[in-house]
Amino acid sequence: MDEDRAADQLSRALKARHVSMITFGGIIGAGLFVGSSTAISTIGPAAVVSYALAGFLVLLVMRMISEMAMAMPGVQTFPAFAREGVGAWAGYLVGWLYWYFWVVVIAVEAIAGAKIINSWFPQFEVWQIGVTLMALLTAVNLLSARSYGEFEFWFASTKVIAVIAFIVIAAAYAFGITSPGGSTFANLTAHGGFAPAGVTAIFAGVATTIFSLCGAEIATLAAAESDEGAQTIARMTISVSIRILVFFVLSILMIVSVVPWNQIVVGVSPFAHALRVMGYPAADMVMDGIVLVAVLSCLNSGIYITSRAMFGLAQNGDAPKACVRLSKARVPARAILIASLFSYGALAASILSPDRVFNFLINSSGAIMLFIYLLIAWAQLRLRGQFEAEAPDALKLRMWFHPYGTWAAMAGMAGVIALMGLSPGHRVELWASIAVTCGFMAGYAAKLWFARRTGTG
Repeated sequence: MDEDRAADQLSRALKARHVSMITFGGIIGAGLFVGSSTAISTIGPAAVVSYALAGFLVLLVMRMISEMAMAMPGVQTFPAFAREGVGAWAGYLVGWLYWYFWVVVIAVEAIAGAKIINSWFPQFEVWQIGVTLMALLTAVNLLSARSYGEFEFWFASTKVIAVIAFIVIAAAYAFGITSPGGSTFANLTAHGGFAPAGVTAIFAGVATTIFSLCGAEIATLAAAESDEGAQTIARMTISVSIRILVFFVLSILMIVSVVPWNQIVVGVSPFAHALRVMGYPAADMVMDGIVLVAVLSCLNSGIYITSRAMFGLAQNGDAPKACVRLSKARVPARAILIASLFSYGALAASILSPDRVFNFLINSSGAIMLFIYLLIAWAQLRLRGQFEAEAPDALKLRMWFHPYGTWAAMAGMAGVIALMGLSPGHRVELWASIAVTCGFMAGYAAKLWFARRTGTG
């Protein structure tokens, strides 16, 4: 039995630098480089505030996760926190919802990358390129956790360097150092004011921007394969979240300072547009390359995350036990292949039924991360009470302003969900996400029923 347990232990091949960049890799993607165009063109320069509010909500959740990670060093993944704090059903639901979310992300990122490559090599179909990208990065994940970590380290490093370089170049232009006409900060208020769509649009914009900031919790999944201690990973989660928030806010601030917000076109990279305005004619080609790296990074992370989420589910009997078994490289190969298989199905849906099946998959992942974060916040509230009563010394790192900080985060996320329900553009996403969540809850009820019938539960 001990030998079986040892055979199912993930390797400890990831270093702190891998975990840090894996987290960056899962967040900084096409959502920032291209998706930010939607927020800017809808909200105006005040999109900076929307990103800051969304980032602060995510930061509060990361603080909760860090508190639990340090208080329970043997329980590292956030689905496990939900299980410990709320109950087995919450662990089941968080694990499967997270798996589902990233399965859809894999397909979306594969298509985004394929479209860029297709523009360079039109002789290949988008679906052919997408399948090839997924196959290559699936192979990388099958090699070893270390190989995945190294690929992701360099992918993510490229994105981080690109964002920092953009902020520096744009800041020099906005302050008038490289701009022939002097400072351009007047763009923040010159075209209808700082908030041309009104204050309400700023808060409604949180519903659009928060999803591009989700992902810092990846560090807790990667921690299971790191030789770093729980305290290091917990603190890293917070520091990385803060740096990502700064990157997002500063880059968006620089864009709306350099370019009039009403010139931003939805679906066209505002980074590329700003670079063109600043006199860089090769901006489109450069940004296509950076977006491709960002997409491949997110695709690489997605395959890793889905496999580890399923591995955790299988350990708790919520997924086929076969997914617990590791390959000789000590990676959950079966879980990796299952995640890839489902993502190939989503990719096929984008070709065979783009308006129905694939649209549903995209919409149904829209609010899932908010549901997950709400369950994590609930778990933190309950576990904090238990630790304060039974083991206060375990609370080496504490949630800010407890319990008000947690309540504020939950109220903020509930507010975003309410805004989604009121917004015609997001209402479909909310209801589709609720439908998927109910489907997984039905799966849990069926699991309990089967366990009672067979006497295995």
